[in-house]
Amino acid sequence: MRKRDVRQSVLILVVVAAILTVQSAAAQEQACVECHEKETPNIVFDWQNSRHFENDVACDTCHGAGHTTAEDVSEARFASPDTCNECHPDQVGQYKSGKHAMAWSAAQAMPTTHWQPMVILQGMEGCTGCHAIGIKDDKTLNELKDQGVEYGLSACDACHTRHTFSTKEASQPQACRTCHMGMDHPQWEMYESSKHGVRYLLRQTGVVSEEMTAPTCQTCHMDGGDHEVRTAWGFLAVRLPMPENKEWAADRATVLKGLGVLSPEGEPTARLDVVKAADVARLTEEAFQKEREEMLGICSRCHAGKFARKELEKGDEMIRVADGLMAEAIREVADLYDKGILKKPESYAFAYPDLLTFHDAPTTIETRLWLMFLKHRMRTFQGSFHQNPDYALWYGWSEMVRDVNAIKETADRMRREQKEKK
Repeated sequence: MRKRDVRQSVLILVVVAAILTVQSAAAQEQACVECHEKETPNIVFDWQNSRHFENDVACDTCHGAGHTTAEDVSEARFASPDTCNECHPDQVGQYKSGKHAMAWSAAQAMPTTHWQPMVILQGMEGCTGCHAIGIKDDKTLNELKDQGVEYGLSACDACHTRHTFSTKEASQPQACRTCHMGMDHPQWEMYESSKHGVRYLLRQTGVVSEEMTAPTCQTCHMDGGDHEVRTAWGFLAVRLPMPENKEWAADRATVLKGLGVLSPEGEPTARLDVVKAADVARLTEEAFQKEREEMLGICSRCHAGKFARKELEKGDEMIRVADGLMAEAIREVADLYDKGILKKPESYAFAYPDLLTFHDAPTTIETRLWLMFLKHRMRTFQGSFHQNPDYALWYGWSEMVRDVNAIKETADRMRREQKEKK
């Protein structure tokens, strides 16, 4: 046989193989659709109305080819960020550099997480209901799947919900609402009732033109679709280096002691390493200024640069005020430990109030302290940064003042009772 005939034969075989492969894939895809139209019709509907469907992204692209019958459902691959990375490397790379990627590990690092009832922790009804968005290793993913967890195995689907994975949906402020609301971080409530949120709602409902300037959560925190999602102050609003203001530096040191990243003597602890690893705080001036300048650039698209800078500095000042109140309360409770009126629980690293105990705080006064930190301090500065004066004042600062008064009154009573016993 001539070389030309051989080449033609090989080419024909390659083409035939490709056609058969395509036909086989199409047949398998059709089999998936026919079965799931009976078993989970809404999933099929969502997929058929997605960009994935438009671009011939079939079921096995994300779920693998292991599941083909009702007997091998467990062989279906669940889509992790690495799965999405095959087509969306830029977005996944940005996500892995941001705070959302650390959400799972941050929840697991919290001392209070492991004391919650298992139905809350493993059932993903509490913190892990939102913190499931974080990166998990394969072992964790398999364990969760074995427990029958049907959601939270991925991350991208927290915002781009299955099976449409819509960019339009994820770009709406309501997409953030599920997690960013409630007691310790009511960003949704602050945004929704701020002028920014009201203007966007009027845009969504057609009251004003779609061309009207109205920022969403994503406008400020995901500029241009950047999935890194970081802020200058971070979630806890503590950072390094210490401020030049000596009073504020002392107050922040007290807050850091209450967070357990500094010992009562002011020395770094193992928790500081966790904070560094989770990247929940900016620990250099350069890191802080990088995020601050990026935010100023975003604000300046609608506002004068000088105005934007002044507004952000007001937020900084609210943190200073909140830290002063917080430190005053922490010192009151710390004095009770120092005098032996409060006993150190076995779970505590130090004989000092621990702001991260949350539900596990052993006394009423310590419960009031962590609520002051997690609920009222958050509202004080977050309300300012989200342009919501009511949250900053009444739900934040005013509540902190009342917390300090109650804690001081309780501490004084406990000291008197101790003295009377002696």
